[in-house]
Amino acid sequence: MSSEQHSRSVAENDYTEVTVVGADRTGIVAAVTGLLFEHGANIEDVEQTVRDGVFRMTLLADCGFADGADPVTDRAAFQAALDDTGDELGVDVRVRFPDERDDGIAVLVTKEDHCLRALLEADLGAPVNVVIGNHDTLEAVADEHDVPFHDIGDDTGTPDEERLLELLAAYDTDLVVLARYMRILSPDVVFRYAGHIVNVHPSLLPAFPGAQAYRQAVEAGVRVAGVTAHYVTTDLDQGPILTQRAFTVPPNASVAAVKDRGQPLEADALVAAVRAHLAGDTTVRRGAVAVDGPHEYGALADD
Repeated sequence: MSSEQHSRSVAENDYTEVTVVGADRTGIVAAVTGLLFEHGANIEDVEQTVRDGVFRMTLLADCGFADGADPVTDRAAFQAALDDTGDELGVDVRVRFPDERDDGIAVLVTKEDHCLRALLEADLGAPVNVVIGNHDTLEAVADEHDVPFHDIGDDTGTPDEERLLELLAAYDTDLVVLARYMRILSPDVVFRYAGHIVNVHPSLLPAFPGAQAYRQAVEAGVRVAGVTAHYVTTDLDQGPILTQRAFTVPPNASVAAVKDRGQPLEADALVAAVRAHLAGDTTVRRGAVAVDGPHEYGALADD
């Protein structure tokens, strides 16, 4: 498993997850792991990586906070010690306790509404707490479903990621869903929610990453195209794949025709991926996702 791919499984839901993000410097790993040792926590897994000068470390620790377990430390004291250590190191330390996760969802959007509508109309198993856009185009869609909407984009659509992080924290976000959000998230965001960001891309990845994927497919003369829902990493459109949907491309099909066939499947694949994640049915191993559960999660759907 690469340093940027976080595993999620039923067993891991019994662990306390500690995520550390900040400017890279020496001493971070020693300080945080030492603190966990002092509080009697047993570290089950640890991952760390650096990208563009930003450091991330995610630890899974058995602190006894799972339902029915005996805590090995005082929760408030543990949280306070982590906060103090973060302040001393100049890094952001976030803790997800296993018995306090509410799986609140934040959906990020730009202007296309098909994936957003599908998410808001589906039974996902967790609430959509907020919709955040880099334009205000889809505010009315959120209003239809009584979900708060926030526009964090400037006149050109460039998002304010500091504001984004504030909103994600304010709405108790555990899962970030990119519903055709046409901006690349920086490591500051990706690292804070590693393994908790799901995106949908209009191609059968790893084919045709990046912009204009349907056009890429048509120009390449493919006979089968599709869509992919995947976890987000700092490598564009290269995160572990959750679900895919495929369809045949008629001879001489236009880009618009291929897009019309693909968009309903984008929504379907994204909803299935979100359900699989929230159900705890996904586990990342060596860059691939194992999905246990209903066949719909990974099904290939044609015309």
